[in-house]
Amino acid sequence: QKMKKQISNAISDFFFEYETPRQVLVRNRRVGVVCRLIQLGVLAYIIGWVFIYEKGYQSTDTAVSSVFSKMKGVGYTNINGTERIWDVDYVFPSQGDSSFVVMTNYIITEGQKLGKCPELPGKHNCRKDSDCEGGVYKRTGNGEMTGVCVNSTMTCEVLAWCPIENDQHVPNPPLLMSAENYTLFIKNSVTFPLFDVTRSNLVEGIDTSYISTCLYDPEDAPLCPIFKLGDIIKLSGFNFETIARVGGAIGIVIDWTCNLDYDVKHCKPKYNFHGLYGNPSETDKTRASVGYNFRYAKHYLENNVEKRTLLKVFGIRIDIIVHSLARKFDIIPTLTAIGSGVGIFGVATVVCDLVLLYLLPKREFYKNMKFKHTLTPEQYPSRYQATQDSRHVQH
Repeated sequence: QKMKKQISNAISDFFFEYETPRQVLVRNRRVGVVCRLIQLGVLAYIIGWVFIYEKGYQSTDTAVSSVFSKMKGVGYTNINGTERIWDVDYVFPSQGDSSFVVMTNYIITEGQKLGKCPELPGKHNCRKDSDCEGGVYKRTGNGEMTGVCVNSTMTCEVLAWCPIENDQHVPNPPLLMSAENYTLFIKNSVTFPLFDVTRSNLVEGIDTSYISTCLYDPEDAPLCPIFKLGDIIKLSGFNFETIARVGGAIGIVIDWTCNLDYDVKHCKPKYNFHGLYGNPSETDKTRASVGYNFRYAKHYLENNVEKRTLLKVFGIRIDIIVHSLARKFDIIPTLTAIGSGVGIFGVATVVCDLVLLYLLPKREFYKNMKFKHTLTPEQYPSRYQATQDSRHVQH
């Protein structure tokens, strides 16, 4: 019977009693000021940083993006009386990718055919045939050495495309300075899957008639998708003639930072331009591998003999980079931010308790006021039994 009553009392206490922490009101100016300052700091952090700066009340999403580009313009060169018009063959690749190269300078070697010819002076110099190991290919060479030292040049003979390309002198000024006036059209679309929002850089007001006349300007036409190559170079911090001579790399960043709590029409791109390779203020002229270049060849048959025209291309590599971040109000992150903020408020209590209990001169007094010490039944059995009997009478 006694065990039954104890179980019944325990169940009754569990369901029908509420426990609350005991609080002690301490009148101490220093502790009170410290507590309020900490609470104000936490409140400023929650409102200023979490909600206003970090937008903790919104959920975020990044975009799935697609970029199409098209370069237009006509270039003209006249080398030793040979005139050439460049219209479709100065962009590599020509399919309109988000990363491509615009040729601004080149070294051309025409009429090459497979045969034996000497290396250029200064490369693989020799005095006798034994200096040229036959069947060996040197990393900096242009072909396979035949084992013959050519007396007229004092260089090793190689089996290669002859005549050997001479790229020791880069044309200056650049041959295609007219590339400065080429125009680049960028078409970009982004989709934010979480919010089911799709946008294009051809936003409201950017129609066919506007595109046919506009040219990007950061102040007057910030949404125009047509860019002059010279303006791109200038906005990235480079001088066009300097970068056009030996090449370089430029990044065009399309920034989609959108707050979808507002009308979706306010979600518009911003264009930024950065020099990705090379420093426009660089003064070290001895650094290795300056600029950007590559080679390509055009093969043809002449009198049933395979020949080729080799071009070493110096160009400006354009990388179109899409940066995106969309935000929209969501109750879940809002409640999470509020909950974490409320939890941080407990820091003020912990700090003030440490000051009260361990730093102030009257810390023993505050300890006695904050903590209530109880006695075990073995210490005062009669008092404990009387307390238990009174509880049973009340129940």
